[in-house]
Amino acid sequence: MAALSLRQKQLDLIVRMLHLNQPPPPPGTEEEEVYKILVLDSFCLSLLSPLLRVADLRKHGVTLYFPIDKPRHKVPDAPAVYFIRPTPANLDRLAADAAAALYASFHLNFSSSLSRPLLDRLAAATASSNAAHRVARIADQYLDFVSLENNLFSLAQPRSYVALNDPAAADADIEAQVDAIALGLFCVAATLGTVPVIRCARGGPAEMVAAALDARLRDHLLAKPNLFTEATTVASFQRPVLCLFDRNFELSVGIQHDWSYRPLVHDVLSLKLNKLKMPADKSGPAKTYDLDDSDAFWVANSWSPFPRVAEEIEAQLAKYKQDVDEVNQRTGGTKDGVEFDGTDLIGNTKHLMNAVNSLPELTERKKMIDKHTNIATVLLGHIKDRSLDGYCDCENDMLVKGTVDRNMLLSLLKGKGTKEDKLRLAVTYLLSFETPPPSELEQVEAALQESDVDMSAFQYVKRIKSLNTQFAAPSSAASRGNIVDWAEKLYGQSISAVTAGVKNLLSAGRQLALTRTVEALMEGKPNPDVDNYLLFDPRAPRSGSCGQFKGPFREAIVFMIGGGNYIEYRSLMELAEGSQPSKHIIYGATEILNGVEFIEQLAELGQKTGLGGGSSSNAPQPLK
Repeated sequence: MAALSLRQKQLDLIVRMLHLNQPPPPPGTEEEEVYKILVLDSFCLSLLSPLLRVADLRKHGVTLYFPIDKPRHKVPDAPAVYFIRPTPANLDRLAADAAAALYASFHLNFSSSLSRPLLDRLAAATASSNAAHRVARIADQYLDFVSLENNLFSLAQPRSYVALNDPAAADADIEAQVDAIALGLFCVAATLGTVPVIRCARGGPAEMVAAALDARLRDHLLAKPNLFTEATTVASFQRPVLCLFDRNFELSVGIQHDWSYRPLVHDVLSLKLNKLKMPADKSGPAKTYDLDDSDAFWVANSWSPFPRVAEEIEAQLAKYKQDVDEVNQRTGGTKDGVEFDGTDLIGNTKHLMNAVNSLPELTERKKMIDKHTNIATVLLGHIKDRSLDGYCDCENDMLVKGTVDRNMLLSLLKGKGTKEDKLRLAVTYLLSFETPPPSELEQVEAALQESDVDMSAFQYVKRIKSLNTQFAAPSSAASRGNIVDWAEKLYGQSISAVTAGVKNLLSAGRQLALTRTVEALMEGKPNPDVDNYLLFDPRAPRSGSCGQFKGPFREAIVFMIGGGNYIEYRSLMELAEGSQPSKHIIYGATEILNGVEFIEQLAELGQKTGLGGGSSSNAPQPLK
């Protein structure tokens, strides 16, 4: 469905921006060469990174690109394209550049929208230095998100889980975080050119973001024309549903180990912005690999279990060697010393030409095989050193089968693996069983302390879970009120974690709770799991909800507040591909986190709420 091609639409808008906000020339036509300078801040650089390589920038006339916060030389005869976030620091730097006449003209592009006070600040600064005439254009681009794949995006907002769950956070800080998320989602909607119907659970960050986004969209729709005017076509008639979730909805998925190639690479080797940095070792210097849709092996195998990936690498290497041998035989000259006649010469020349033509393809295949051989070799080293297969098996048994081999659990907690591995296993154990046997729980805690693991994250999740259980149990109104009051004091805005109900906090079955809920929201049929979900329709009148459209929906945007991961992404893609008729789902999050990064945020919250201890170390140690 072309309506929701988020990555392509973002790329088209960026290419237009690089052509000074004019449509690029059609392929095959010659364009008058305009050499430009591109100036970016760090966020916009990370936004461009998964979309365009340096060669692509050259193709669009960008000869040099610079960070805005570094000193730069004058290039007085070249226009400059600025792509930056609208912050006071960026605007002050921009005004200084214009005053110094660094470039011939300034084409200013903001990743979201420039507020009136900041516009006035820029106007005053450029006027006072007589540099206003150098500003050729100012454009709000509404591109404040990172497209990692066709169906995957991130707002690149770090530590949002901590920010929204910090018991010491001021209301103003919470509101600023919620507004930043709503702005990012507004940019996603604007890029798609469609106003979604918004669904979310009651209470907590999801409802706050939904209300803020609904208000922002309503305010924007009052203006005519607006960003969504052109999209009133047949393609946008079927509007998508935007399903908002809070990370507390299903904690275990953010923590668990996974055995598939892509989540393993992300978790163990810290894949960032589709780039993998491999440290120098005895096999060679440090390398950076691109892992995206330009890599055919990655596209075909990244969701496969790791052993199958290793087999596929071997199979492709064998096929490559066979093809090379075949080329060598065809171009290897005569057989048995018999001289060529004319026919053989012509035939051999054809073989030689075919061999020359096949060399680039063979070379690319070899580079791809070498790349994945290197990655798989490093992964295998981590798997063996840390018994990652054991962690995956044990967690899978707990999450899927609801059983645990106590001996295996304790041997892992006392044996191989980093401190984070052990902490993640213990927290998964905590979340997998509604009431673990007290003696078993004591043994788990003792094993963690024996391994000198910081207990902050474990105690934080344990406290959330005990609140959940108490709140779910029958009790008097007074005691329920006390629990909620106490929880609000302790957890601030994370009250939804307390009231969500144990069934969501615990992962039941291997179709994730997230995926089951999205499926129900897209179907739009009466369903007790989602009947109490709120509905916001920015295009509908504010009064009354009887006319609001609840589905079915063919397209959905699923957004996780507090951090998403590749496990949820895979589960949602499987839902989309397995549906009849087919569905289209885009998955996004405030940031894409691996298990180590998320457990560190839980540990930080544990320390902030005074639940640390049990270890001599103050914080989880980074992976070696």
